[in-house]
Amino acid sequence: MGHSAGLRAGTRYAFSRGFKKTGSIPLSTYLEQYKVGDIVDVVANGAVQKGMPYKVYHGKTGVVYNVTKSAVGVILHRPVGNRYIEKRINVRLEHVKKSRSREDFLRRVKANAAAKKEAKSTGNKINLKRQPAMPRGARTIKLGKPETITPIAYETTI
Repeated sequence: MGHSAGLRAGTRYAFSRGFKKTGSIPLSTYLEQYKVGDIVDVVANGAVQKGMPYKVYHGKTGVVYNVTKSAVGVILHRPVGNRYIEKRINVRLEHVKKSRSREDFLRRVKANAAAKKEAKSTGNKINLKRQPAMPRGARTIKLGKPETITPIAYETTI
């Protein structure tokens, strides 16, 4: 038996809509504003076939380089052999969402800047390096009396 090798081969689950996510697309998807330089995630929406990215780019993160009326151009890096090649794809708005990957970094930059300013004013040194999570502290577990469990004898009542 042959195997189909079409454009959407092997995307049965990748392009399917999630539980309770079917139906019309929310208006907020279309009202989101993208600017050149924004970091976005390319996540294909199976309800819209127009402007859908190729399956290899599904779930990838890239940078917006072009914005049009109903689509955005995204720069992605695709592994080819032993190197990464920069690829530019045009994707409709339904298949793109703003990435949250830099939120933690930006929050940390602001916190570090505030800490530096505070340390400079007080005159003490500060270590801005992130520390690994330390082991959890010791604790005591109290157990009740042990209980013996025996199976109930099988009986037939007809």
